Amino acid sequence: VQLQASGGGLVQAGDSLRISCAASGRTFGNYAMGWFRQAPGKEREFVAAISWIGGTRYYADSVKGRFTISRDNAKNTVYLQMNSLKLEDTAVYYCAARNREARRTPDEYDYWGQGTQVTVSS
Repeated sequence: VQLQASGGGLVQAGDSLRISCAASGRTFGNYAMGWFRQAPGKEREFVAAISWIGGTRYYADSVKGRFTISRDNAKNTVYLQMNSLKLEDTAVYYCAARNREARRTPDEYDYWGQGTQVTVSS
């Protein structure tokens, strides 16, 4: 499956932003989707994940209550709604896919998008 992330940009602290990841190539509905992020000089970290039918969602503690992951299988797209953005949310955000169940570890994902930059300024 091919993944294309989009929607990143420059926002101010406290703003909201929604990023998207469009999938193609295989049956999107069979895949769990995850969002990860990587800031300069840091390792890639888990942000959120959603199971293949959307019934299970996981969030990193750092974004819980502020970010919401969702998916539209009819549009082959997964979204990450980010509210109350903080400076520390600045990173390249990557979407990833794996078969069926959502996981929190990058190594458990088989397909990756190219990333979209989110920059939060004060």
